[in-house]
Amino acid sequence: EPKRQTAFGSAGRRIPYRIVHLLNQDGKSLGNMHRAEALKLMDQHELKLVLLNENVDPPVYRLMSGQQIHEEQLKRAQERRACPKSEVVQKEISFSSAIAKNDFETKTKHIAQWIEKKYHVKVTIRQAK
Repeated sequence: EPKRQTAFGSAGRRIPYRIVHLLNQDGKSLGNMHRAEALKLMDQHELKLVLLNENVDPPVYRLMSGQQIHEEQLKRAQERRACPKSEVVQKEISFSSAIAKNDFETKTKHIAQWIEKKYHVKVTIRQAK
């Protein structure tokens, strides 16, 4: 089973598939071809091969320049930052009823920072001995 790709980037010369579907730099289909032919085209045009979709048969690769890869990585990073996080982060903090003034101020600053980050905050007050 081929290793899963986690980041968008050049596949280099390590293509685990024998036959691939290749797209040129503009996104136009060059058809299905053997990986050796795809590597030859990559070397001729001084481009890099990038895996776009491995869940189809044959997997889809695209010839891209380093600049195109960089721009695509930036675009994907912005999309990840823009989409709201589905999981709710919950922070919990506990106070003793005999807390010192400085400790109290520090913990309240932490609570304020967590609220600004839209975390759910749970505060517990314990009775001192």
